[in-house]
Amino acid sequence: MRYNIIGKNIDVWDKTKDIVERKMDRIAKLFPEETTATITLSLEKLVSTVEVTIPLNKRLVRAEVQDGDMTAAIDKAVDILESQVVRYKKRMRTKVRQNSENYMAEYDAILVPETELDEEPLYKIEKIKHFEVKPMDAEEAVMEMELVGHTFFVFRNGETDEVNVVYKRKDGSYGLIEPEY
Repeated sequence: MRYNIIGKNIDVWDKTKDIVERKMDRIAKLFPEETTATITLSLEKLVSTVEVTIPLNKRLVRAEVQDGDMTAAIDKAVDILESQVVRYKKRMRTKVRQNSENYMAEYDAILVPETELDEEPLYKIEKIKHFEVKPMDAEEAVMEMELVGHTFFVFRNGETDEVNVVYKRKDGSYGLIEPEY
């Protein structure tokens, strides 16, 4: 695995690069040799942020961690990436077992050993809800979402007659998801 280490508001010295590469080597065995990981290190107000992005076939594996200690943030990011890749391989194994040839190359490219994949189902849907999708505008949907105390709300846009979703963002603002065909 190759590493592209970038610093934002921080100088990346050789010692820092060595630490990052040593930590990332723990998961390098899970990816093909020609894979390039982009690691962005930043420091703002004594909070270290580590962002790691690794292309994997047609997908991206990504982790972003903030911590007071840069080394701890790197460790947490590597842990997140490792669990994501193992879960992804498990998901691909399910597709391959269903004789879906489209996923075979993707499955083989992920170098997670079969012994690390348990037989436990990856996802289990606990509850199914049915509800009426009412026509309304986005502002009304946000109001409804706040009333029910959820972080998202599905509604039919009264102007376009399309199903949309409003959601509450981490920063407290709201977002709108519109389908694109």
